[in-house]
Amino acid sequence: MKKIISAAFLGFGMLASAQISLAGKANVLIPTSSASWKNLKTAATNAVEQKGKNITGFNVGLSLKIDLPTALYVMPEIYYTNFSNEVTVQNDANADQTTIKAKSSRVDIPVLVGVNVLGNMLSAYAGPVGSFNLAKDDNFDNFIQRVNTKSFTVGYQLGLQSEISKVILSARYEGAFSKDQRKFINSVAGSDQEINYDNRSSLFLLGLGYKF
Repeated sequence: MKKIISAAFLGFGMLASAQISLAGKANVLIPTSSASWKNLKTAATNAVEQKGKNITGFNVGLSLKIDLPTALYVMPEIYYTNFSNEVTVQNDANADQTTIKAKSSRVDIPVLVGVNVLGNMLSAYAGPVGSFNLAKDDNFDNFIQRVNTKSFTVGYQLGLQSEISKVILSARYEGAFSKDQRKFINSVAGSDQEINYDNRSSLFLLGLGYKF
């Protein structure tokens, strides 16, 4: 019991001495296949060379950073995220292709734990992100969605950020723990065309923030 009480007082003491800051943040979303440096560099380079054509969406939100007495910090965030997935499949009957561009919106809540590597100049963080889908079931042209959109999915984020005075620059990778499988069927009579894709894709996020 004494150990539990001592741990509780230690925890309360750390929270009492913690420094808390609030920031507004915005990110552009770029699709990528993995968190490797090569893939992230390629995604960022393509965004510049293609003048943002490979940017699939954006998010805006608030970030609360709780600096602990050590080099660690906790950073819960909340974002409104809007993005699109473009899926192209080859038609079986002919050489034509069918493209579905599905737009989605959701509320993302990352809970990140970070460490200050060079003070506020450079820090690294990682943690889970819960996503609540706002867009439900959609139809596109002749395609009808047959599998309901998941209302909640879970992913993870890891990244770096730098604070220069009140400006925050960040780069992070987002992967998925759970899938959001979509299935569309062509509604034209006699057609058996089916398109499947996972709406919880891997993303590279480049962000800009301002600390209040």
